[in-house]
Amino acid sequence: MTITRRNALKVAAASAAGLGLSRFAGTADGASAAGQTSAARVEPIVAERAAKPLRILILGGTGFTGPYQVRYALARGHKLTLFNRGRRPKEWPGEVEELVGDRNTGDLKALEGREWDVCIDNPTTLPFWVRDAGQVLKGKVGQYVFISTLSVFPDDVKPGADETVPVLEYKGADAMKETQETLRANMALYGPLKVRSEREAEAWFPKITTVIRPTLIVGPGDESDRFTYWPARLDRGGDVLAPGDGTDAVQFIDARDLAEWTIRMVESRTFGVFNTAGPTEEMSMLEMLYGIRGATTASPKLHWVPASFLEEHKVHAWSDMPVWVPSTPDMMGFSRFSNKRAVSAGLTFRPLAQTALDTLAWFKTLPADRQSNLRAGIKPDREREVLAAWRARKG
Repeated sequence: MTITRRNALKVAAASAAGLGLSRFAGTADGASAAGQTSAARVEPIVAERAAKPLRILILGGTGFTGPYQVRYALARGHKLTLFNRGRRPKEWPGEVEELVGDRNTGDLKALEGREWDVCIDNPTTLPFWVRDAGQVLKGKVGQYVFISTLSVFPDDVKPGADETVPVLEYKGADAMKETQETLRANMALYGPLKVRSEREAEAWFPKITTVIRPTLIVGPGDESDRFTYWPARLDRGGDVLAPGDGTDAVQFIDARDLAEWTIRMVESRTFGVFNTAGPTEEMSMLEMLYGIRGATTASPKLHWVPASFLEEHKVHAWSDMPVWVPSTPDMMGFSRFSNKRAVSAGLTFRPLAQTALDTLAWFKTLPADRQSNLRAGIKPDREREVLAAWRARKG
């Protein structure tokens, strides 16, 4: 099977059974992971107070990126209101108002008759969620931040694609009738529905919309293990299956960098569309794995295995080999999106070593059975089997 981003997402969907939809699709703040065992380790945030405190409404707020937004905003002196289904209560280092409703059923009554300086929409994958929020919040917020995804671009996007490049078009019967069930059944809808959601946000909140398109979001607290696999695997040591020849590009962003920059964007009332993909300069798979290895005390041996051999042995990009997608002729732009506009707007990135160490430290706080059952990445027995086959092939 030829590896494309759509295929990679489908494989990820199958391997992420039990996880909330946005856990594998790249949304900042999604549904609860089944059997979720631990929140990210809470580190005290040291931040200067903002020049002007804001009233910030966050739709979601208790998933992966949302809690980092909340804690950073509190440290900056803002007043926070969260709106969600109330299924995952959190302890916050300050006063946070929590409103309960359900966007799946259109229950937004708790938002009626209220005003905020800004609304941050984290979990939306469906256009009708934005429409319903718009009907209640139009004229009631001064800025609407929609967290989208780089999956809005087609597979054959060219390297260096910026925010002006054409995006996917929805070709179904009625985007407003799509549900989480129809999306799970057809992950090819994910990008087009995000595009329609972006446009819905801009229609309801013209000239005051900020669209943020993250790449793979990583860091402590990510229950999908999409990036976590590598710090955990390299820390375990031994012979490690590494995909390709090491030259394929990778992009990711620490959830804390994304969250903190999002808050700074609302403080500056910055509008427009932004690709948020790190690091600042292009990074290869080799640089990522050796960077993670250098941050641990283990001494694993990496064995680089060609993409053709992995495909022959049904080792899938993105799911079995997280973060990685081979740079085939029709996928040269994958993980090579331009982040210049976001960087110019103040987006910064933590060092890879810090993300890796913090992610590993968080992962080691999880129960032993959870640590032994990573939700992404090739299984140990299968890894040994493929490495043995590769050695035999080489002679």
